[in-house]
Amino acid sequence: MKIECEKQRLDVHSADLSGSRFDDVNLSGSDFHDINMSGCSFDDLNMSGWRVRNANLAGLKVEGANLAGASIADARLDGMTIDGIAVTDLLAYWQAGHGAKGA
Repeated sequence: MKIECEKQRLDVHSADLSGSRFDDVNLSGSDFHDINMSGCSFDDLNMSGWRVRNANLAGLKVEGANLAGASIADARLDGMTIDGIAVTDLLAYWQAGHGAKGA
């Protein structure tokens, strides 16, 4: 199916859209629930205001991103790094040096 230069609202349930390609598409305000996006690739994206809950982001790579105001809470951080430094080590170092109770 090809949709081009149209404004459409899709209501998709129990469908297999694997291998689909989206280019210059406005999905603002869309709702995604129980979605398998493993192996997807995103480039040149505006994800401002996104909320991600109950997601498996294992192996996620974020490069060249604006993370200003980003927040991570109640997350498993084992193996997560920022510029090659383990986040768990960074948090332990900060907590030990500042007597912090944790965020």
